[in-house]
Amino acid sequence: MQICGVDDAGRGSMLGPLVIAGVSLDKKNLKKLSALGVKDSKKLSPQLREQLYKKIIKIVDDYYIAKISSKSIDVSVKKHGLNDLEAKYMAKVVSKLNSHTSYVDSCDVNPARFGREISRMSDNHKIKSYHHADSRFVIVSAASILAKVTRDKAIMKLRKDHNLGSGYPSDPITVKFVAEYYKKNQVMPSFVRKSWKPVQKIMKNI
Repeated sequence: MQICGVDDAGRGSMLGPLVIAGVSLDKKNLKKLSALGVKDSKKLSPQLREQLYKKIIKIVDDYYIAKISSKSIDVSVKKHGLNDLEAKYMAKVVSKLNSHTSYVDSCDVNPARFGREISRMSDNHKIKSYHHADSRFVIVSAASILAKVTRDKAIMKLRKDHNLGSGYPSDPITVKFVAEYYKKNQVMPSFVRKSWKPVQKIMKNI
């Protein structure tokens, strides 16, 4: 029986893409992921995540990674539809991998509702939606590693031209970069999420 795990990376960031990744595998091979030491990407060092990324894509039967741009995020936030946007992309990943059952990490306060939405958008695929699925199910942990490594690579690419830190509002380097860029250019770079409250606050105060 093929099962799939889906997770995101970069949802809370002020800049860069939101990444959705999925992996599919025959249920009997889940032990292989556990044997590698696969766990929630937040509990692993960047170096270990990169090593595991390479091993995961060799073990799984299939995988799919989607990147959502800051522009798309801004359009959705204006309609109060960030969860809908994420559900749409998770449904895309689920449809591509076409497994018997898909486990997803819910960003909605109501995981069952989020699961129903993904199922509806993916031609009624069987969805099991949970909070903290990335630390509860190894298949979702594997997806979380693929999402995080892909997101980190996108940020590293941006860092070649900008000193922008991690991209999160809790990072003073990120906040300083966004404020100084806006002050100098009077516009935000295309990779900054203008709909984010910390970004709007900066734009209002400068």
